[in-house]
Amino acid sequence: MFNSVHKVFLHGIGRSSVRIISQNPKSRFVQLNSFNSFASAATNTQKPISKNENQENFTVNYLMNTWGFSPEKALSASKYVNFDSTEKPDSVVSLWKSHGFTTEQIENMVKRFPPIITCDPQKTLLPKIEFFRSLGMPESDVVSILCGTPTIFKRSLEKQIIPSYNYIKSLFESNGKSLGSMKRLAEILCCDRQSQLLPNIEVLREAGVPELKIVALLQYQPRTLMVEREKFKKVVEQVKELGFRPASLKFILAVHAFRSMNKKTWEKKVELYKKWGWSEGEIILAFERHPYCMMISTDKITAIMDFLINKMGFESSVLLKRPALLSFSLGNRIIPRCSVYKVLLEKGLINKGKYLISMLESTEKEFLQRFVQRYEGEAPGLLKLYEKELALSKS
Repeated sequence: MFNSVHKVFLHGIGRSSVRIISQNPKSRFVQLNSFNSFASAATNTQKPISKNENQENFTVNYLMNTWGFSPEKALSASKYVNFDSTEKPDSVVSLWKSHGFTTEQIENMVKRFPPIITCDPQKTLLPKIEFFRSLGMPESDVVSILCGTPTIFKRSLEKQIIPSYNYIKSLFESNGKSLGSMKRLAEILCCDRQSQLLPNIEVLREAGVPELKIVALLQYQPRTLMVEREKFKKVVEQVKELGFRPASLKFILAVHAFRSMNKKTWEKKVELYKKWGWSEGEIILAFERHPYCMMISTDKITAIMDFLINKMGFESSVLLKRPALLSFSLGNRIIPRCSVYKVLLEKGLINKGKYLISMLESTEKEFLQRFVQRYEGEAPGLLKLYEKELALSKS
């Protein structure tokens, strides 16, 4: 069973290619019938352009001096960007700033997707801004959406964005959901609707995944669906082979987990868990209990395992039974709460090991009520200690 998991290979993300259909009414925009590194994958869809040496040098210098590119990244980006004066880039920047984009946000977009700096401001950029505004979104939300997914500026409004938006909106509303999470859904608007989005949603339906779970995947992890159908189907089949029930939320989480890494990354984490005493079968068991345990970085796995096992005296088997503990923040949750635990233990207010897991798993409100405020009389300064530890992690 475990070896079958190793066969899942997840590679790049397909992309398509942009304009406005109306200057105004919201209704016109929604009349059409049904909808690794994200930025670098999108950039890879741009074909290298031919240019003379002067153009290349100008572009490289502009990207370095204006937007803080490293020499290497500027040279690489110059293969996809062609200009020999600042007239076009200046007009692009001027348009963005006139619509509330900050210099920092513009720099971030240009670094993630350099070709965006040579788009036509009026024909390509403005229509996207107007479209999202026509949906009744505040300017700050529109800016946030577009900054988060700059490749959306290079998608066709009529052929891609609007049909995709209408499809997702219909899917959400038919399941009693609103598009309040549009900041994440903007990514899916860049997804090829015919070759990726629609076929992959159908794969989930055929596997028995309920509509509400599909909507949840679109809402929180839309990139999971941004892959060719056959690759996605293999992932879904592997998850079913592991025994996950399609009707459960864990099924969707497992699909997302497999889509978020390749075979090499999976095997690297398997070897790491083995070093902490888990067998291959136990690793699969932990994954079934909490799929996110395989999406955590190796550095975080090592840091949390080391702290809880070597410093707090946990048995590795405890984490195997409760792999969700590995998802918690070491600095913002585990260490500050363990500091409170140590004080209560030293003062004899709790027994060793009895409440530690509860302290880590409790919500913030429950933790403060049960383990801080409750003992303030016997352990003065407990709240200050906890707040100090939290402040240290943030600094």
